[in-house]
Amino acid sequence: MSDVLAQLAEVVVKGKIKEAKPLSEQALAQGIDAKDIIFNGLSKGMEVVGQKYEKKEYYLPQVLLSAQTMYASLDVVLPKLKVGSMGASGKVVICVVEGDVHDIGKNIVKAMLTGAGMTIFDLGRDVPIKNIIEKAKSEGVDIIATSTLMTPTLAGMKEIERMAKEGNMKPKVKTMIGGGATSKEFATQIGADAWGYDAIEAVKIASELIKNR
Repeated sequence: MSDVLAQLAEVVVKGKIKEAKPLSEQALAQGIDAKDIIFNGLSKGMEVVGQKYEKKEYYLPQVLLSAQTMYASLDVVLPKLKVGSMGASGKVVICVVEGDVHDIGKNIVKAMLTGAGMTIFDLGRDVPIKNIIEKAKSEGVDIIATSTLMTPTLAGMKEIERMAKEGNMKPKVKTMIGGGATSKEFATQIGADAWGYDAIEAVKIASELIKNR
């Protein structure tokens, strides 16, 4: 790994937002490919963040800070990325279902998935089910990933499964769910393809789903 990529990974791990942009510009100026910056710099950093979160050495504030740092770098790097160079890694629509506005967990999963090299379409929070299905169709995604912390909004996840089946999207498009109100049993009950306990597990599951598509 070149010095500047190692520095970028370190900046992400330590959440040094102000250093992310100039360092990314420096890497590009040195002729380092945008894809290398993402996979061998930023992703390596997020990998370490993920491990620290798993070991409980890092908590939500640190993870969010690292995610914001990575996005500051991506703002510089993504425009330089050669079209199609990331596509093979899979496309994911991610959001919090209609009726719920808790999006910290979703944002962490989004950061981890981005760090793993996937193309993410983040619809935000409190998203109508129809919009999720429409976006998944129009972008030709591999995975629909939704979360909720509230029991009343679980019905929305069930509705996604119904609409995806009726729209002949399944089994080509996989569905994964997460969030405090969900469980592995609930995922099985509604016909979702996977359930993730936390952001670390979500990335492993998404990678598996895409690898086995």
